Amino acid sequence: MPPHVDPTPSGVVFETDTQTADLGLDKDVSVLKNATPRKYEYVWFNIFWFLFLHIGSLYAIYLGLTSAKWQTNVFAFVVHLMCATGIGAGSHRLWTHRSFKARTPLRILLMIWQTMGFQDSIFEWARDHRTHHKYADTDADPHNAERGLFYSHMGWLCVKKLPEVVEGGRRLDLSDLYADPVVMFQRKHYLKIMPILCFVLPTVIPVYFWNETWLNAFFIPTILRYTCGINVVWSVNSFAHKFGYRPYDKSLNPRENLAVWMICVEGFHNYHHTFPWDYRATEHPILNMLTPTIMFIEAMAKIGQAYDLKAVTPEIIKQRAQRTGDGTHHLWGWDDPEFTEKLKSRYSVVYNAEKKTA
Repeated sequence: MPPHVDPTPSGVVFETDTQTADLGLDKDVSVLKNATPRKYEYVWFNIFWFLFLHIGSLYAIYLGLTSAKWQTNVFAFVVHLMCATGIGAGSHRLWTHRSFKARTPLRILLMIWQTMGFQDSIFEWARDHRTHHKYADTDADPHNAERGLFYSHMGWLCVKKLPEVVEGGRRLDLSDLYADPVVMFQRKHYLKIMPILCFVLPTVIPVYFWNETWLNAFFIPTILRYTCGINVVWSVNSFAHKFGYRPYDKSLNPRENLAVWMICVEGFHNYHHTFPWDYRATEHPILNMLTPTIMFIEAMAKIGQAYDLKAVTPEIIKQRAQRTGDGTHHLWGWDDPEFTEKLKSRYSVVYNAEKKTA
């Protein structure tokens, strides 16, 4: 490690990190964006593993269309939703950003689903994601978007962590994770329970419950489901950091990307990086109602398993959008009668001009 690795915070993780009345930082973080040229050390195991997963997934799609039973395809989708909820509501909103609190039964359930998703343990996932927010788009960001679309999508997992990333993670306060018995239990037993939950059970259940073939059971609800799950998360890190609008903070790379939301049901990324402790995906209620992770958290709140849900007030959102936004705050009103063709043209010009000068 270089002797003087000193990452400078360029983002926030919790509301306690903020420095201004509208919950931002009191400095221009756009000047901190950086991607110092590096000679990467490749992690060849991960490279070949990802090649196998994606080639195997193409074969799985063929099997799903030609020989698999409908129960197998439905089961794969259900398992995918469970894993996505374990990641989105669990390791992301609950354990990384502390955007709500959960009682023990819900914490255990989210831990099981998160383990099934096989995207590292809760502790490592939360640590890396806090590092991503705290040092966004700098050398200390694990999947720094300044290093290109492929790097932020999956390339960062094909190389060893940069020294700044390691140092950035060390500087974080992780005492809440160490004090959480559910997190620590999973971390201790992760390598024992993960293969069973992620690979064994999704393969065995279709075979023994509705007489699916081993080939179909392995490639569809296991390999294809897992590959789709990791690409969903990767797409938010990559495409939602590259394409779209920044109505809340134009100094941040993360964007509002409706296409990513439609595919990944997580794509309002400028809002998330501006107010990461907000349990919601966006300020717009109807879009939250269509986001499974948010619907799950709110359903758990109704039965008392989730509580103390954090949300930013409309007044703060308005102040922040007016101070740091790019002027496209009402982007999602394309179908509103008041959103005329003239306004659509205006916003298009704003975005195209921004792209030309970027």
